[in-house]
Amino acid sequence: MSDNAQKLYYPPESLAKNAAVPGMEAYQALVKQAETDYEGYWANHARKLLDWKKPFTKVLDESNAPFFKWFDDGELNVSYNCIDRQVNNGLGDKVAIIFEADDGQVTKVTYKDLLSRVSKMANALKSVGVAKGDRVVIYLPMSIEGIVAMQACARIGATHSVVFGGFSAQSLRDRIESSSAAALITSDGQFRGGKALPLKPIADEALAMGGCESIKKVLVVKRTGTEVNMTAGRDVWLNDILAEQPETCEPEWVGAEHPLFLLYTSGSTGKPKGVQHSSGGYLLHAMLTMQYTFDIKPDDVFWCTADIGWVTGHTYIAYGPLACGATQVVFEGVPTYPDAGRFWKMIQNHKVSVFYTAPTAIRSLIKAADANEAVHPDRYDMSSLRILGSVGEPINPAAWEWYYENIGGSRCPIVDTFWQTETGGHMITPLPGATPMVPGSCTLPFPGIQAAVVDETGLEQPWGQGGILVVKRPWPSMIRTVWGDPERFKTSYYPADFQGKYYLAGDGAIRDIDTGYFTITGRIDDVLNVSGHRMGTMEIESALVAHEKVAEAAVVGRPDDTTGEAIVAFVVLKGPRPSEADAPAVIKELSAWVAKEIGPIAKPKDIRFGENLPKTRSGKIMRRLLRQLAKGEEITQDTSTLENPAILDQLKG
Repeated sequence: MSDNAQKLYYPPESLAKNAAVPGMEAYQALVKQAETDYEGYWANHARKLLDWKKPFTKVLDESNAPFFKWFDDGELNVSYNCIDRQVNNGLGDKVAIIFEADDGQVTKVTYKDLLSRVSKMANALKSVGVAKGDRVVIYLPMSIEGIVAMQACARIGATHSVVFGGFSAQSLRDRIESSSAAALITSDGQFRGGKALPLKPIADEALAMGGCESIKKVLVVKRTGTEVNMTAGRDVWLNDILAEQPETCEPEWVGAEHPLFLLYTSGSTGKPKGVQHSSGGYLLHAMLTMQYTFDIKPDDVFWCTADIGWVTGHTYIAYGPLACGATQVVFEGVPTYPDAGRFWKMIQNHKVSVFYTAPTAIRSLIKAADANEAVHPDRYDMSSLRILGSVGEPINPAAWEWYYENIGGSRCPIVDTFWQTETGGHMITPLPGATPMVPGSCTLPFPGIQAAVVDETGLEQPWGQGGILVVKRPWPSMIRTVWGDPERFKTSYYPADFQGKYYLAGDGAIRDIDTGYFTITGRIDDVLNVSGHRMGTMEIESALVAHEKVAEAAVVGRPDDTTGEAIVAFVVLKGPRPSEADAPAVIKELSAWVAKEIGPIAKPKDIRFGENLPKTRSGKIMRRLLRQLAKGEEITQDTSTLENPAILDQLKG
């Protein structure tokens, strides 16, 4: 055994014996099944978990790799699998959604109610001309309506693209233009932290920019009651149309490969990528991970704190829990309003048993609990919890241990899940009744996922040696293509460096020399992970350079205790470098500009000014030096290739 052997935390016996995967022997048996008969393994799950209108006869089609197809000749409907079958199975009166608004008001929606609401929304979309194959952009707050809109699109075979309610007009416009959406669903505004914030005015600004001519109708939800402009012939109040719709809508049966949704994620170029997901394979993995990773039981109350604008809110709010017939909490607000005890109070009030949140939230709530004893989790009854989860970025060991001890009472397994927008669901994760846990490690691949750490040539690395994380075989919920740009899909995820053999996750990883557990070491490209949200450095740089005062900009990340990674911008102005007295005003102006162009999440934490940027004689910016400067490290490596070594002192900050 190595000197730094990892400390293991074992699943409690009471949970393990009743778990869907009860112990490591059961886990290894599933892994072996998948290795022995890969297609048979996934086909068995697909037949068992999903209701098919037309059963599939083909499992995996690799004839046009890397554009893989799963269950291609089968037909189903995702909305039917999530809602109708629960009602048909006698769960109509079971609560599907416990919605808690920003102000604390609670609304409960049963599966029967949900079926009625989704059917009416589906009919409303059809009444304004939305048909199978059309794209619908959804720009809504965290709400029942948001989930209903997603399910309604699935019901009629329309492909939805949800845009996070904190994104700017420019970001919304780019996504509408790329997807050629036929309709936009938005609301007058949203409540967050006790404030009413606008949405419709931002949508109006996006539509006025040009490039959104495909939008024929804008359906507007009344949420805040704020007065908004309504363009005649284009904008309609959704509440008015819904009142006229029947409560039944026959589902549109679609092929398993029919695009369920597009979700735009940042790439290392300035243009966001439209990640396209299928219907059958995606829903299969959503359900299977709900069963294995969250060990979901009929009496569980599940709460994923993500927003529907991110993939976590798709897989583990809008689809996975409903497909399993679970009861889930959906929350409109923020964890610190009216105080930083909000999450713990909600767990207490709703008797939440499975809680899934981000390391960023945990770290900010640790700070709040340290500062104010009144919001410390020990003031609340959280005895209903049995499983905890972490998502969005690697969780640092100190936060893991605080979460385990203070929220889980040292008795709840933590499933530290590694996955991405592109993977559709969990890829590497502990299983709560099987896997001994290590703080900071996502442990072992989900059964059926074949992950590896390789070098730049694709050669598998020995345990204990870091490298590039890859997935060796296609899996059902994987990205199908980048919308409208198949070449970008190939070069981004199946690069020629690996002969197009492996899916490239874009992350570095290392496997522990004793356990073989995976630990993610960070991004290998220029994508930042801020509070679990991925943003391309190029996207932020492009926004900065679009400002009239900026000549050039380079953006890097540095570790941050609260957000995981913080954005640091190195900026060259068109005029002279600002004095110490003038710099704060310029920083404030540029931060506000980035927030307007992309969204508040993209605001740099630190902006530094130089007369130019550190470049090689060929003009390439030396980003590795900027990363060291951002972290406050001394530069010890050779800088002789730099055209302007003296600039490093200017940028030290």
